[in-house]
Amino acid sequence: MELQEVQRTVDTWISAKGVRYFNELTNTALLMEEVGELARIMARRFGEQSFKEKEAELDLGDEMADILFVLVCLANQTQVNLEEAFLRNMQKKNDRDSRRHVENPKLK
Repeated sequence: MELQEVQRTVDTWISAKGVRYFNELTNTALLMEEVGELARIMARRFGEQSFKEKEAELDLGDEMADILFVLVCLANQTQVNLEEAFLRNMQKKNDRDSRRHVENPKLK
């Protein structure tokens, strides 16, 4: 699925099931909340913290999808075409960082 289709899918869902978009500030707060949930799983699965009972069942992919959903909501609300923005961003990274990481002794 291309990003433009993802944006249309979220917009269709919001119109059919979500009544309306939460305002941009609310969605920004929800995005931070979702990132926190992902961070919690990462800290336990890959870091030093341990899971509490039933936390080990949490789905890493589902948490990432929650983040994507809210990010797409924000993009739709602010008229950002994520596909175009992503391509521009990758070009920026290619132009700016074409040798930076390859030549970084810390990464060798």
